[in-house]
Amino acid sequence: MTAAENVCYTLINVPMDSEPPSEISLKNDLEKGDVKSKTEALKKVIIMILNGEKLPGLLMTIIRFVLPLQDHTIKKLLLVFWEIVPKTTPDGRLLHEMILVCDAYRKDLQHPNEFIRGSTLRFLCKLKEAELLEPLMPAIRACLEHRHSYVRRNAVLAIYTIYRNFEHLIPDAPELIHDFLVNEKDASCKRNAFMMLIHADQDRALDYLSTCIDQVQTFGDILQLVIVELIYKVCHANPSERARFIRCIYNLLQSSSPAVKYEAAGTLVTLSSAPTAIKAAAQCYIDLIIKESDNNVKLIVLDRLIELKEHPAHERVLQDLVMDILRVLSTPDLEVRKKTLQLALDLVSSRNVEELVIVLKKEVIKTNNVSEHEDTDKYRQLLVRTLHSCSVRFPDMAANVIPVLMEFLSDNNEAAAADVLEFVREAIQRFDNLRMLIVEKMLEVFHAIKSVKIYRGALWILGEYCSTKEDIQSVMTEVRRSLGEIPIVESEIKKEAGELKPEEEITVGPVQKLVTEMGTYATQSALSSSRPTKKEEERPPLRGFLLDGDFFVAASLATTLTKIALRYVALVQEKKKQNSFVAEAMLLMATILHLGKSSLPKKPITDDDVDRISLCLKVLSECSPLMNDIFNKECRQSLSHMLSAKLEEEKLSQKKESEKRNVTVQPDDPISFMQLTAKNEMNCKEDQFQLSLLAAMGNTQRKEAADPLASKLNKVTQLTGFSDPVYAEAYVHVNQYDIVLDVLVVNQTSDTLQNCTLELATLGDLKLVEKPSPLTLAPHDFANIKANVKVASTENGIIFGNIVYDVSGAASDRNCVVLSDIHIDIMDYIQPATCTDAEFRQMWAEFEWENKVTVNTNIIDLNDYLQHILKSTNMKCLTPEKALSGYCGFMAANLYARSIFGEDALANVSIEKPIQQGPEAPVTGHIRIRAKSQGMALSLGDKINLSQKKTSI
Repeated sequence: MTAAENVCYTLINVPMDSEPPSEISLKNDLEKGDVKSKTEALKKVIIMILNGEKLPGLLMTIIRFVLPLQDHTIKKLLLVFWEIVPKTTPDGRLLHEMILVCDAYRKDLQHPNEFIRGSTLRFLCKLKEAELLEPLMPAIRACLEHRHSYVRRNAVLAIYTIYRNFEHLIPDAPELIHDFLVNEKDASCKRNAFMMLIHADQDRALDYLSTCIDQVQTFGDILQLVIVELIYKVCHANPSERARFIRCIYNLLQSSSPAVKYEAAGTLVTLSSAPTAIKAAAQCYIDLIIKESDNNVKLIVLDRLIELKEHPAHERVLQDLVMDILRVLSTPDLEVRKKTLQLALDLVSSRNVEELVIVLKKEVIKTNNVSEHEDTDKYRQLLVRTLHSCSVRFPDMAANVIPVLMEFLSDNNEAAAADVLEFVREAIQRFDNLRMLIVEKMLEVFHAIKSVKIYRGALWILGEYCSTKEDIQSVMTEVRRSLGEIPIVESEIKKEAGELKPEEEITVGPVQKLVTEMGTYATQSALSSSRPTKKEEERPPLRGFLLDGDFFVAASLATTLTKIALRYVALVQEKKKQNSFVAEAMLLMATILHLGKSSLPKKPITDDDVDRISLCLKVLSECSPLMNDIFNKECRQSLSHMLSAKLEEEKLSQKKESEKRNVTVQPDDPISFMQLTAKNEMNCKEDQFQLSLLAAMGNTQRKEAADPLASKLNKVTQLTGFSDPVYAEAYVHVNQYDIVLDVLVVNQTSDTLQNCTLELATLGDLKLVEKPSPLTLAPHDFANIKANVKVASTENGIIFGNIVYDVSGAASDRNCVVLSDIHIDIMDYIQPATCTDAEFRQMWAEFEWENKVTVNTNIIDLNDYLQHILKSTNMKCLTPEKALSGYCGFMAANLYARSIFGEDALANVSIEKPIQQGPEAPVTGHIRIRAKSQGMALSLGDKINLSQKKTSI
């Protein structure tokens, strides 16, 4: 048996800073020392053996001087020592000394202290030598009748492992344990006994369950969990048994233990697709989410509900439970709320939309009363988006939703107000019957809007959709109110010069006469008052924006005034009124231009804004029909085109989703076998316990790997050459935060290689968990060595090292074979993700690390290059397909992905086809990558550089 096969079940953390002691000093401590020094010496011996040292001379010393001691700490350490010490000679025979050890353990199994008995029984579970176990069998059987439950439950486990490994030692184990189970009262003992029967003799387990199936609710939760597992396995293997046990599963849904309820609900869903069963399981999941305080548990159970929804037959049942699902919104965690709202939105139908909207409206109003918090703002945004989606899908709801949401246009949080504005813009365009209501509400809240961005959007909506004379007059009144006294420059200069409130005590400094840019005189004096003036606060909103130097809103106002003036001219026949209205609009534009050119604003007006306002003045002075069409018809048409393209895209993605979910089974479909099935072919018929075990062990395949075997071969890295004395290759298995290196080592020589050790080191944010133990390789023999590496962040890591060994019988120094570097692929941690344009822009502005990659490829088509980058970087393209379709020799696209560590990665692809170089010219351009961490930005850049060079057409 090689050293690699000597499995140790106990993990020990070893400090590496101390020098290893000599065998002689250890022998002295073990022979002559007191209990404390013997304990320390025994610990050192265990650590040295774990590190591959051979200490055969100490075995007899420990048997003579340490084994007879009754100290509990020493007894515990001895259990670890006997677990790891070699118990056989090189030819496989049992060491004679082990007979003495065996006798000592027979005494420990009869020891009056239950802890010593129980821990000895646990140790026996780890023994793999039948000769050692055989004399102990009567004592192990006797422990089944011990008064203490700790001893009895460990006796059951010991009998189970001995029966599994060496059935001839205790052939009547199932019968013995069945009789024990019938008479046992302790829950943990019953659970262990029942678990043994499940795996050793399922028929006996079923017989026992049949006798007590009505009392299952009274059992302890640990036993109930094992019963759920048995029922699942039996019904999975033999579907005709379902009717017999399904009532028991229903009863276990009422268990007091959350773990039992969760497992019972999962089992019920796999055993029955009847609507009552699905409803009961879903209700159980919802109760668990609401009652459990741990957010991770809530998210896991929510995922199970989402899985249920994916099945077309179950979706209708869940639609009736939407109101129950919405109870989960009482959880303060944003991630839980996000998933809940998404699930509710997926389940919304004409039957439940009204109730859903009422609940969401209440939630929105609640967020207004809560003290301001970052998550409150984000939650409000989520609610607004959900209501937006509901209103688009069910237009009848829009009239109820809009008045509530429009109150939030005056919100301090710009992001939430922007979402409301986007919703209002879409609603006013789509629903003609709501235009009057929206315009009326908009005029009500207009003066209270605090954000300039929202103000611009509101101006655009009012300018575009005010169609009656009264509404147009109202807009003009609101604009005048928001702008304050005009002309602005004169009124501001007057205010500066001396229009202050009489009740304030004022001291006037020296007066200075100035000439402004407009050629007028302005008097400036240094004023100081005994209490601060509220000039800033008293300013009307629009005037405040303009004096702060934000003249983009002025350009938006000019467009709005032009639209309503042109519409007013068409509506009103009287020339005098027409001229008066147009003149007022032109006066407002002129006074804003005057302000922009003066020195009063913090920033002067930009040339673009001057051009825009001047153009609007010219349009109003000429009033040509062509301009009327452009301002009043084509603007709205462009919005209509944009909304219809967006709707089309949403429909397309929904269609793809529904196509995915439609499960069709043909009569000639192949039968699935667990061992031969790709993981993405798993469905509800697969063994859920087997799948969860694979997931826990980290053996799940990535979803995109159609064939697990092929994907495994792709991850094999050759570490040495074929002519090296030792050949090595590694399979790199990435499982979230762990990397497992499975290294195959082949001795290609005719010599025996001793102490063959794999020595590894890491570069980057990687950490080696344990040092692989040395092994001996016979001539032309091979072995597998496993090494675990922990990963802490998304950046390229390198594992390097060598294999060192001694040649048996040779006097030379240790031999060394240097290994090739193993590069850890960043793509194993990056997953495609989606975000809105606004979120993308915000992250783009916030992220400080940028990596600019020059395109260097032989691909000649722009779209092919983009698809290649998406495939090689695992990123998702946020730019709609429609925007990328067509051909103009240039392409710009935004890409986004998230790592499993929660890091965001953004990329902007700007590429062009140099037409002047001919049709075969390769694509040129740049890819800009932005990320929060330097490692992410650099690693993604390296990946793009590597993959674009590898491309072959």
